[in-house]
Order: sequence, then structure tokens, then C-alpha cells
Amino acid sequence: MSTGTAPVRLLDAASAAELHQAAGQILAASGTSATSPELLGRVAESAAALSDAVRRHLRPVDTDDGLFVLRGLTVDDAGIGPTPGSWATAGDAGAVHDIVMLLLATAMGTPIAWEGQQNGQFVHNIVPAPGHEQEQTGASSAVLLSPHTEDAFHPGRAHLLMLGCMRNHDDIATTAASIRKVRLDDADIAVLSRAELPILPDDAYAEAQGFGGSPPDVPVLWHSEDGLTLRFDPAYTPLEKAGPGYRAAYERLEAELARVSVAVSLEPGEVLVVDNDLVVHGRVPFKARYDGTDRWLKRASVRVPGRATRPPAEAAEHGYGQAALEAYAA
Repeated sequence: MSTGTAPVRLLDAASAAELHQAAGQILAASGTSATSPELLGRVAESAAALSDAVRRHLRPVDTDDGLFVLRGLTVDDAGIGPTPGSWATAGDAGAVHDIVMLLLATAMGTPIAWEGQQNGQFVHNIVPAPGHEQEQTGASSAVLLSPHTEDAFHPGRAHLLMLGCMRNHDDIATTAASIRKVRLDDADIAVLSRAELPILPDDAYAEAQGFGGSPPDVPVLWHSEDGLTLRFDPAYTPLEKAGPGYRAAYERLEAELARVSVAVSLEPGEVLVVDNDLVVHGRVPFKARYDGTDRWLKRASVRVPGRATRPPAEAAEHGYGQAALEAYAA
């Protein structure tokens, strides 16, 4: 694994100030970052008015890395208060940064939320939580968060994932690996392009885990118009049900993703933007202190209208009963 090699897009001081000022004005008018039709309307208006200088930095991911770090925004470590003890108690902590994330997400596409995750909020707080140290979710800490596609179980998953850093005193790295960087032979690609196994809902979706429908088998790899894409979550894929040939191809894919993986340690204010069709992401283990100084990220998920990167068969999947909420649904 290499370290810190993600492409960087650097906002100049004027562009960063433009985003902070717009977010501050929206927060002052709304009094909270809790999303409502009124707040989302203000975000949409402000995002539409962003300068060309800002928009240039929010253009689509345009390299085989499948990601970039947006740098130049700032976070006042003292001003944001202590790291919340869990997403459920975060409330309006770091509220202006919630709105910055919404502005960025709206400029790049349509923010989405999930009825069954973090109370349907469009911006999530990712913090370690007591009792969740060993889980394969964002609330864990003591285990390696396995590289995965965000919300891989669902056909309506985001096209883009955004991780905004609020605090990272311990330089805890997010890992990322692009399918466009791996070396796989045609036979392995053909095997993994078959709909052989399901991807089950992760532990952040307790309601979905109790869904009664049959899990749909899905392909891991798919050839889109501009190249290979993937849908990957080994922690929630029942590989024991596959034959030895399939498991061997899957293991070779895992090994290749590990080989090309980069480790990105975000600084406060930086936003990692990941193409969720090209890149799997994870996190290295760490020891949480639960003293208000632990790592704290903001997460937003984005759909890009008109993007054709998914197999048509996904449209028939039930999504385990989970409904995605679009910020600007008609």
C-alpha cells in the first residue's frame, strides 16, 4: 500500500471563503443544519450561484485513481467542540460544515440519504462509538474496515462518496483502491462478471438485514461505457457459497486491490471525493479514546443524474426494502 498519493485539487483562498460564507449565510437563515425543504432550497440556490473557480474543482473525477482530495477549506478545532460520542448525539455539531458538504454535493450531483441510516440525514457524522469497535461500519475503530463499495447491497447506491475531515489528530488513514489500477486476466474478469452471489446489507442497516425477500445475486465487475466498474463488499458477501473457481478469482481481485491501495490521511478541512463505481475504500484500525479528540469525519453521498455505470439488471433489485431519499426529488 502506498501513502498519500491521491490527486489534490487546491481551492484558492477566495474560493474557500466563498463556500464558507455561503454555508454561514444558509445556517444563519435556517438556524440549524438539520435538513428541511427550506434549507435544501437555499442550498440549491447557493450551489447554482457558485463561481466558475469553485466549479472547476468540482468537475467529475477524471483520472484512473477514481478519487481526489479537495484542499483549502478550514476547520476551527476549538470552535467545532469535542468529537461527538456517536452520530446519534451529534446534533448540530459542526453545523456549518454540514452545509459546506451539501453545497459541494449539490454542485456535483444530487445528495442522497437513507431512511434506515442516521435518521435519514443527508450528511452523516462518522465517529468511533463505544460498543461498536469490532463492527464493519463507520462507528468501528479497533478493526480494519475492509475495502468496500459504499452501500454495495443497494442498486440505488451513490455514484460519489464524500468524506470531509473535521478532526484527525492521530493521522488515521482512509484506504482506497481503484479497479482501473488492477491487473486481472480476462478469465477472472469473466468469472466475476457473473451474478453469482448476493451482497448483504451491512450492520448499519438493521432493518434491511431483517428484510424477508430473497437476496439477489449480483456481479462484482461490469464493463461500462468508459471502462471496468465494480460492486464489492467482501465482509457482507457469502463467499462460502461459491465454487472454488469463483472464490479463487475473488481472492485474486482482493489481492490486486490491496496491491494498488493508497492510504490517505486527511487534514481538517480536506474533503476526499471517491468515485463509488471505481474505488473501494476502508480505514486502518485505531484505538479510540472517547475523550472528545477522536477522529471525526462528515460523510455525504451523491448521485449523478444520467450516469450510465450500472448493469441494467440492477433496476429489478428490491434493495432489501431500503428507500433512498433524494435531496431535490421532483
